[in-house]
Amino acid sequence: MQSQANGADQEEQSSEVHRTTGGCSSTHEFRFDLPSRFPHTHLVPIGIGVQGAVCSAVDLKTGRQLAIKKLSQPFQDVTFAKRSYRELKLMRLVDHPNIIKLQYAYTPQQTLETFRDVYIFTELMDNNLRNVIGTKLDHERISFLVYQMLCGIKYLHAAGIIHRDLKPSNIVVCKNCSLKILDFGLARSIDTSFTMTQYVVTRHYRAPEIILNMEYDTKVDIWSIGCIMAELITGRVLFPGTDHVDQWMRIVQTLGTPKPEFIARTTPGTQRYISNQPTVPGRPFAELFPDEVFDAGTSSNHPQLTNDSARDFLRRMLAFDPRERISVDEALNHPYIHVWYYEEDVNRPPPQPYDHSIDARC
Repeated sequence: MQSQANGADQEEQSSEVHRTTGGCSSTHEFRFDLPSRFPHTHLVPIGIGVQGAVCSAVDLKTGRQLAIKKLSQPFQDVTFAKRSYRELKLMRLVDHPNIIKLQYAYTPQQTLETFRDVYIFTELMDNNLRNVIGTKLDHERISFLVYQMLCGIKYLHAAGIIHRDLKPSNIVVCKNCSLKILDFGLARSIDTSFTMTQYVVTRHYRAPEIILNMEYDTKVDIWSIGCIMAELITGRVLFPGTDHVDQWMRIVQTLGTPKPEFIARTTPGTQRYISNQPTVPGRPFAELFPDEVFDAGTSSNHPQLTNDSARDFLRRMLAFDPRERISVDEALNHPYIHVWYYEEDVNRPPPQPYDHSIDARC
């Protein structure tokens, strides 16, 4: 990686770098070393996560506001280094209106020996979806937000990429209801042959097959979107497990004991565990999502956007068995979503395939 990439001028090398901690700190102190075109006086903290701190900044050269993410200790071990590489590589490949776009990548260091910091510059959105949850949303807004998630995920799947970590904090939105997916540090190839650990996906959005360490595919992203949609409707996490066992039990208590065909594909130990648990019938979706949790029964502009249609769509996305779970193409053609169908969103040409071979190497 060069010191400044994709538009940062050569005259703004490290000799003109501002050093600032301008509000971006937590229990760990985060120091942002940025080119002078991004003054610390315009640096505003957005949030801090496992992968690093994020601030907004104004680019004095263009007048644009951007989001800047400083990757947290990206080279502390092989796993972190591969995750950082993967995120940067995928962000450079993708080009879809519902996926965050990389503007610049930057490091203040000038030599390979001193190279330690990576900054990712992306377009700035108004908020992440986590801060939208709890706001009363009508069917049009809910279905349009979910439609955009599906368009972005279909694009990734067409490129052979499973996101694997969809959650409200990894989705950003603007006031006009436009939506973009971000954070590809945990994405993997559909063709990956080695075991993928259950701990990659944030617990509350893990599909049953991940919890049970079964083989899984693109359907895990559909499950996550179903969980997010449920949260948009009710304002609450659908399966708020405290650990992976509790997560499993909450899913079973809500959806019921899985069918024998699903159980038969699990390990002998899992089969014994499930057989020792009482059979649970599962709760009807009309009980999980009663009429009162929706803002309105019918949309005046789109009469097909009803409470019943929303419940049917959730039921199909949250099917226990991934073989019975709706596919992304089926989801985009469901009446609750299809009202927004636009060919250029849905079938945008996929990017060049990402070479995931680095993930299999130490």
